[in-house]
Amino acid sequence: MRISDEVRGQRVRRFEVLLPHLDERQRRLALATEARLLGHGGVGLVARISGVSETTVRKGVFELEAGAEPLPEGRVRRPGGGRMRAEAVDSRLVPALMALVEPDERGDPMSPLRWTTKSLRQLAAELSRQGHRVTAPTVGRLLREHGFSLQGTAKTLEGDQHPDRDAQFRYINEQVKEHQAAGEPVISVDAKKKEQLGQLPMAGREWRPTGRPVEVEDHSFFAGPHVDSVIPYGIYDMTANTGWVNIGTDHNTAAFAAASIRRWWQERGRHDYPAASRLLITADAGGSNSYRYRLWKAELAAFAADAGLTVTVCHFPPGTSKWNKIEHRLFSHITMNWRSRPLTSHEVVLKTIAATTTRTGLRVEAALDDTSYPTGIQISREQLQALPITAHNDQGQWNYSIAPTGGAAPAPPADERAQARTQVLQMLADPRLTGMNISELDALRTKLAPAQEAAAEQHRYVLRKGRRVATTGRSRSLLSGPDEVLLTIVYLRQVCPQKVLCDLLGINPVTIGQAIKATRKLLDEQKITITPTVVRYFTRADDLRAWITGKDRTGQTSATPTRQALTDPTLTGMSHEALHTLLEELIVPYAAVIEERRHRQRGGNRRPGTRGGVFRQKITDGDRILATILYRRRICGLNALAELFGVSRSTLWNAINDVLPTLDARRIDITPADRRHPTAAALLTSVGADTRHVVS
Repeated sequence: MRISDEVRGQRVRRFEVLLPHLDERQRRLALATEARLLGHGGVGLVARISGVSETTVRKGVFELEAGAEPLPEGRVRRPGGGRMRAEAVDSRLVPALMALVEPDERGDPMSPLRWTTKSLRQLAAELSRQGHRVTAPTVGRLLREHGFSLQGTAKTLEGDQHPDRDAQFRYINEQVKEHQAAGEPVISVDAKKKEQLGQLPMAGREWRPTGRPVEVEDHSFFAGPHVDSVIPYGIYDMTANTGWVNIGTDHNTAAFAAASIRRWWQERGRHDYPAASRLLITADAGGSNSYRYRLWKAELAAFAADAGLTVTVCHFPPGTSKWNKIEHRLFSHITMNWRSRPLTSHEVVLKTIAATTTRTGLRVEAALDDTSYPTGIQISREQLQALPITAHNDQGQWNYSIAPTGGAAPAPPADERAQARTQVLQMLADPRLTGMNISELDALRTKLAPAQEAAAEQHRYVLRKGRRVATTGRSRSLLSGPDEVLLTIVYLRQVCPQKVLCDLLGINPVTIGQAIKATRKLLDEQKITITPTVVRYFTRADDLRAWITGKDRTGQTSATPTRQALTDPTLTGMSHEALHTLLEELIVPYAAVIEERRHRQRGGNRRPGTRGGVFRQKITDGDRILATILYRRRICGLNALAELFGVSRSTLWNAINDVLPTLDARRIDITPADRRHPTAAALLTSVGADTRHVVS
């Protein structure tokens, strides 16, 4: 059929405008209508002009001539048309798929996908392996039709709840309302996660020109040599809806937490509440402001005394920190404000936090705190009991008030504590305790210094999992390398247990124990043996201090100790020099024999920390040998000896039986004395010793 170019052009323009707006069936019927209007040869002509097959146009003509009824709304093809669905062809496909994706407790425990990510491709591959030919898109369609969707985890499981949880929440609410009604300040405190500074990735997104994101490091940590970190400690004023954030650069300790509250009071609190006489603090049960930390309470007591406030603290029950107001009233907004923004410097952190606002009127201030807050500071039980702390009747461990006056003096400032530790370390360097003069002690310290530094660096490497982290130069340990060597020597000399060292230095047992453990390992590697002392074993810090200074607790010069009186030549049958030589000769092999016996008894090496930092023997190895010499001398009875050494008869008898084999093995003959004393007092009187030192 021939048509003019004008008619052809009209058809082409009509199809270009109309066909893109029609669905499959509508296009077919529209083309069929044009073909019928053109008459004979119209099917082929319309097919060539529109670019579709003649079969499609002819099918439309047949539908028009047959008078087919319109399809239901929304359908393009008649029901039943096309290829049958996979689940219709394979009736076992859906049950097999459900067995793979159902929760583990209901699914097949032997399924190969039980412990893998159940992606559409993996599910399709597993179904195909089982004989069900299916594609990943079909698997996705079946899952959606059966009520499945991609989901993450939901943080809804809270674990075991404290039985007094609800009661504590009600009590906190009552305290907050009561303080606010009286016009007293109420604050919520907590420490935000430590953040490293640098061009590091930050979660979140912000509007930027397309294709120009902020470039950051390709790892989640910075491997440079000088990287700072910050610890934001926040104080949120519940009444005024204001926040104050102290940006620390050292450690998140209890002292840092209390110092942050002190700075808030000085910068904002006292100006916002000039007539305040009380302060209510709501805090988590753990972290640097934990209700278990003595230092937290001691520092708050010092703050209460300085500010003249009665400080009341209410802790949230364990596991409920998300209910702390500061979490969703302050920290959440700070996190949103610095999303997708690398924290490259302290200035960026300060300005970003200070710029945080909300439509409800939140205002935030921030300040940088570059003070050093060392870890390991200990507050003794006696110091804690002397503080003016009153536990509330309801959950006293979580709720307590600290009066500004009425107790003993609060914990001394950090610089005074450091000065006191220096004096104690100088005292412990006494040659009578270390068994070596100052030159020998310094030489040992110098010898161990490189190994200490290498061990410390290895320990830091393990802690940071290979990453190089911040080193501001301000953070320092409470104990230096030489200090750790000194404490280890005193401990191994069996002068006192670790608890006495903790009380003297004001350092917690963990810090002391770790230092001694690490240094002891280095001594073993260097094959350096520390000989136990023959002085005495001190179980109280005051006794050790008094012995070194030569003063008793009343300030008077103490009399000659009982142990020293027992070394009198008339009792031992040998001079002091000969006795000292004998003790030095026997003490190492005796200790080896005892350790060998204990090794057999426990069936292996001693596990680290099994002694708990306290020597199990009630008298030193030197005392054991001295007691055995006096026993062999028959200078007095066993009961009198036990009284002189301040132990029970059975303890002394066991000690003597431990030493006797060593004396016999070395063929050391102890000559019996000419005189036997009936009592301990008579023995001491014979050598002119003060009988007040006899332990009854």
